[in-house]
Amino acid sequence: MTAAPTFALADIPVPMVFATHRIIRDCNEEFAALFGYGRAELLDASFSRLYPAVADFVRTGDMWRHHLPGGAVYYDERIMAGADGKRFWCRVNGRSRDRSDPFAAALYCFEPMNRPVTHSTLKLTGRQRQILTLVAQGKTNAAIAEEVGLSRRTVEAHRLRLARSVGVANSAELVAWFLSLPS
Repeated sequence: MTAAPTFALADIPVPMVFATHRIIRDCNEEFAALFGYGRAELLDASFSRLYPAVADFVRTGDMWRHHLPGGAVYYDERIMAGADGKRFWCRVNGRSRDRSDPFAAALYCFEPMNRPVTHSTLKLTGRQRQILTLVAQGKTNAAIAEEVGLSRRTVEAHRLRLARSVGVANSAELVAWFLSLPS
C-alpha cells in the first residue's frame, strides 16, 4: 500500500493558516497576500491584527470556542482588515486538532468573498453583522441563538432592528438587501 502524499501549507493554492491559541504559527503566501502582508510579518502574530476591531476578534473567538471543539469543521463569514486598513468580507473554515481545546491547534482556510463592504454594512454593529451573515446562511432564530449564545427572542429583536434600519419588511428582503449590496 502506498502512503498518501502529505502537503505543506506552502503547497496549497488557497489562503491557509495554522494557529495555536489564535497565534499564527504558519501560513502560506496566499494567506499573507490576502491581507497585504509578507508571510514573515504574520508568523507568531495574533489573529487580532487582522480584524477591524478587537471586539470583532473577541466575539469571533467566543463563537468558535463553542462550535469548534471535538474536531468539528466550522465556518462563518466576517469582515476582516488588510495591512492597509481596507476591509473585506471573508468566509473562514476551520478545524481544531484538539478535542478539548479548540484553539490549541487549528487549521483555517480563508476565502475572500465578492461582497462589498459598504457604508451600510460598516454602520452595523459587529453583533448585527454576525447575525445578518447567519440569517443569510438560512439559519433559523433558534439556530442563530444557540450558535452565538443569545436567547431566541434577542435574535428576533436583532433581526427586527436590522430590517427596520435598512428599510425592509421581512427576513427575505433583508437577505436580498445584504446579498445585493452595490460596490
